[in-house]
Amino acid sequence: MAILSQTTRHTTRLFLVIAGLAAALSVTGCESTKKAETQAAAGGSATAVITPKIAVKTADDLPRHTYTISGKASEFLVTDQPFKAFVAKVKADTQETLAKYEIKDPTTLSGYYALLQQVAMFEGDTATAVKYANMVRDLETKESKKLMSGQMIRAYAAAKGAGAPGTPAFDAEFKNTLKKNVAALPIEKVREELTSARGRAQIVNKELLMGSIAGQLDPVVAQQNGVLSSDLANGLIGARVTLDTMLPVMPKMAEVYGEILAANPTQRADTWTPTLVTIPPTAAGKPVTIAVWDSGVDMPIFEKTGQAWTNPRETVNGNDDDNNGYVDDVHGIAYDLRNDKVPEVLHPISELKSPLPLMEGNMKGLGDVQSGIESKEADAFRSYIKTLKREQISPFLEDLGLYGNYSHGTHVAGIASEGNPFARILAARITFDFKEMPQVCPSEEMSRKTAQAAIDTVNYFKAAEVRVVNMSWGGSRKDIETTLEKCGIGKTSEERAEISRKLFNIEKEGLERAMRSAPDILFICAAGNSDNDNDFAELIPSGLKLPNMLTVGAIDSAAKPTGFTTFGKGVRLYANGFEVDSYVPGGKRMKFNGTSMASPNAANLAAKLFALKPTLTVPQVIELMNKGADPMVGYEGRYVINPKKTIEMLGATK
Repeated sequence: MAILSQTTRHTTRLFLVIAGLAAALSVTGCESTKKAETQAAAGGSATAVITPKIAVKTADDLPRHTYTISGKASEFLVTDQPFKAFVAKVKADTQETLAKYEIKDPTTLSGYYALLQQVAMFEGDTATAVKYANMVRDLETKESKKLMSGQMIRAYAAAKGAGAPGTPAFDAEFKNTLKKNVAALPIEKVREELTSARGRAQIVNKELLMGSIAGQLDPVVAQQNGVLSSDLANGLIGARVTLDTMLPVMPKMAEVYGEILAANPTQRADTWTPTLVTIPPTAAGKPVTIAVWDSGVDMPIFEKTGQAWTNPRETVNGNDDDNNGYVDDVHGIAYDLRNDKVPEVLHPISELKSPLPLMEGNMKGLGDVQSGIESKEADAFRSYIKTLKREQISPFLEDLGLYGNYSHGTHVAGIASEGNPFARILAARITFDFKEMPQVCPSEEMSRKTAQAAIDTVNYFKAAEVRVVNMSWGGSRKDIETTLEKCGIGKTSEERAEISRKLFNIEKEGLERAMRSAPDILFICAAGNSDNDNDFAELIPSGLKLPNMLTVGAIDSAAKPTGFTTFGKGVRLYANGFEVDSYVPGGKRMKFNGTSMASPNAANLAAKLFALKPTLTVPQVIELMNKGADPMVGYEGRYVINPKKTIEMLGATK
């Protein structure tokens, strides 16, 4: 459970990283132990029999556990014996799971080890915590994360040998060990990790943590009569460790990382910008329609730039002038949270509790803190966070989520159309839930409406002669299962799992059928920001395998994979998704992070290819993008798109 998530409708979420305020809470995990059972053989001898482990092919194959807690989750979190008993049960279940199940997915296995690392920290067993931290590190495939994995835990363990936590001897040893170990790492490989960790440490505080638990878990506990699934309950252990152990040392960590960054001011080499291409208005190109299937777009921005797609048979008058089933679809279409058609292609912000200028400043400040940029907005955001009381956290997080919905699609559209005078943006709005608790609960009716909305939306794209669709969102079966729990649907975890499979398959089949019906449209999807395998996690749309679809992961401007990017067999192409500058509603510009930003960078290239050579087919564009991509150094089978080289290859096509 993340302290700040881009909460959404039960099947989908936006792939925009707007905060990682307490990464320690994003845990589901367990440890692996070897187990052999013995049984008496004939004649009284004992023969060791290795019980075959149960194969795990997807996340759905993992066992489910539930835990009963007393009172509110936020109150239970700080109890003594009740919480110790809960942790002991989680530990036993985790070890049993790893003993019985053959888990080959590195991210899942790493999550289990990370959970047992937190259990060990809660128990005060830093030696065991370091052991599990090392196991997590050994499973990491991203070099930057591998280098930084477990650094705080190791420094904490070393400091305990010098004195009790909180003593001058402990503090000095913690800082010295952390600085010695981290300063020895290649700075350009860990700069992003250092910067984001420092940013989190400057933001997280007790009120933020407790307010988040109260807003996200207290209602679920009440709804479920004190019973929580492991998906939600395990996060409590991370929260407790953060409260007891990490919060006191976070300022020291931020200080150390700040010193290291200050001593190494050289910024990463920008290999991305030199590959970008701007098409001059005088070029021999044809208009190309790009559908931004997202949270909504502020279309006046693109009307001013001459990049808005316009339906010539519709006017804004409250009527369906062209009888196509959509009212006032001058620049595109929109669906609300219940998948009913509405005319507003920009997400409304009438429920925003804070003034819009404050939210714009907070969003920019949060991004600057995460990216290590010192600005007045970053200072203001850090100060603002410190003033919030526990009861103000949920409204604050919901406002951030709402502003994320409001701004996301416009930001994506700006990236997709950058440097392309022939781009014509068509908005196709999906509405995502921004509340801590779901406003609309999963049901067969809602899933069938979701599937039908996907089919109708793609039919609209075909009628509008769309060539490229960007989809910077996604969801999984697990998302539905978790939302069912929050809604109090299903008596047991197993029942919720069964319901979620049915609903997920309805939505998956509807989306896949819709996309497959449009072979002349190239669908480009964001891989996701969960740092996991989209195949194992069963993500849609990014996990679909279609001939007219590309799934795109995120790199930074130095062509290194970002720490958040999801991966998988189908994630071959990568584009910049770190500190990407684009529009937000009203016409201001802001930098966002996420595979949400990488995907439209790839869509931008595809649209330019179609604009410069309209006779190209979808397979030809995919082939060009693959051929023009550069191998990602150190990551076999992964490639970074190169717009300049790819467009130069156009002359060689027939």
